[in-house]
Amino acid sequence: MKKTLITLLSAALLATTAVFGQPAQQRPQGTSFATLNVAPPDPNLVQFDLNFAGGTPRQLVEAIEKASGKPLNAVIPDEDADLHLPPLKMRAVNVAELFAALSQASSKQINVLGGTYNSSYIFQTASEINDNSVWWFQHFKPAITEPECRFYQLAPYLETYKVEDITTAIQTGWKMLGEKNPPTISFHKDTKLLIAVGERSKLQLIDSVLQQLAQGKPQPAREASAKSSEAAKK
Repeated sequence: MKKTLITLLSAALLATTAVFGQPAQQRPQGTSFATLNVAPPDPNLVQFDLNFAGGTPRQLVEAIEKASGKPLNAVIPDEDADLHLPPLKMRAVNVAELFAALSQASSKQINVLGGTYNSSYIFQTASEINDNSVWWFQHFKPAITEPECRFYQLAPYLETYKVEDITTAIQTGWKMLGEKNPPTISFHKDTKLLIAVGERSKLQLIDSVLQQLAQGKPQPAREASAKSSEAAKK
């Protein structure tokens, strides 16, 4: 029984990887000046010393304005207004150099089911970079998916396997995938329903396991008996 489940689980993992093995399209890498415009920055950009203790994007903008003595055109979305930026201490920099360094320093990779995603925050501009450029702040992060609740009828599978065999195979799959926050599963004895709550991509593994179990399920004894009777008549 255990050898059969291991074989079926391996096939389920391959099926899940085939569906979710490709990460979503990611944003193109920005230029070294954190801008969508390929033109080099104005060589006469104001330079300043910055000693920023850390805080929100708006607080960073205010610190830059105070240090440079010039206003900074910046747009900050409401959803990113409370993001905490790290302390920054720089000498003789301009805004292009500062924002490029901030983008590089904040860039990190996050491993999730389906691939590796880049996370970073950046001030960028679509215009030529000068002291009057309009910058906007953007936080790039993997999309957070809402949990789903699904129900799986296990009655057909319980003719061959125990509930523990099925749930252990599912949990082993998540463990092999390195899931640190797998879905929660619970078996309801009265209805023989397996109830699962979690992210859609992670719940896909349950579908794959049950599909493999159905393919490896032997015919019920009554069907085999009926076929034997028909063969005897012939």
